[in-house]
Order: sequence, then C-alpha cells, then structure tokens
Amino acid sequence: PPPGPRNPNATLVDELEAAFEACFASLVSQDYVNGTDQEEIRTGVDQCIQKFLDVARQTECFFLQKRLQLSVQKPEQVIKEDVSELRNELQRKEALIQKHLAKLRHWQQVLEDISVQHKKPTEMPQGPLAYLEQASANIPAPMKQT
Repeated sequence: PPPGPRNPNATLVDELEAAFEACFASLVSQDYVNGTDQEEIRTGVDQCIQKFLDVARQTECFFLQKRLQLSVQKPEQVIKEDVSELRNELQRKEALIQKHLAKLRHWQQVLEDISVQHKKPTEMPQGPLAYLEQASANIPAPMKQT
C-alpha cells in the first residue's frame, strides 16, 4: 500500500517498520508478479525503497539529537558509556592475545619436538632406503679394467 499521511500516534520506529514491510510487499505483490510493465514495477519498488531510506534518515537524526541532548545534560553518562566501551574493547583484545599465545605455545612445542627428534643419535638408519644404503656400503667398488 502506498504511504499515506503520517499517523499522529505512530513513532518513527513504527514508520520505519512499515516502510521496511512496504519494500518487501512491493517485491512480492501479485500486481508486480503479474504485471508486464517492468518500468512501472521498478518505479514502485524505487519509491518504496526511497521512503524507507527517508524514514531511516529521520530515525537516525532523532537518535543523534537525543544523544546530543544527553551529552549536554549529562556529560558524565557519555563518559561512562565511553569507559564501558573501552573496557569491553580491552577485554576483547586480551582474549585475542591469549588465543594467539596459546597457538604460539602449541607451535613452539611442535618445533621443539621436531628438533629433539632430529638431535637423537641414530645408530641404524631407518626408512625404506636405509637397508639398501647400508648393504651397498659393504660392497667393494668394481675394479677398473685396463
């Protein structure tokens, strides 16, 4: 349905919700589904989206004005909110640091395990070619024919 005159009892949030629903309604409306005039469909959808964007801007403006009033009347409240946000940010970053440290410890342990394995003296070579290498070391080199 096309947007009508502003309902005096409706809040900006109610209007925003109605405009949002109108956007979806315009996309799934039987008039648009059965319609053949693509330009008419596009115009209707554009109007609904524009109305939604206008009400969204009004809503944002309303909240910014309230925020400004709050900062003037109760500046300590704004500071408390800022401090709270900074604390949350510090906690998030601390958790991230702990996660990275845990990964670092894990990979350090992996590298340490690998280096310990390579430092072990091996009396007998191991692996599929080790037997051939050991056996070929005992075979005398062929004599040159002159």
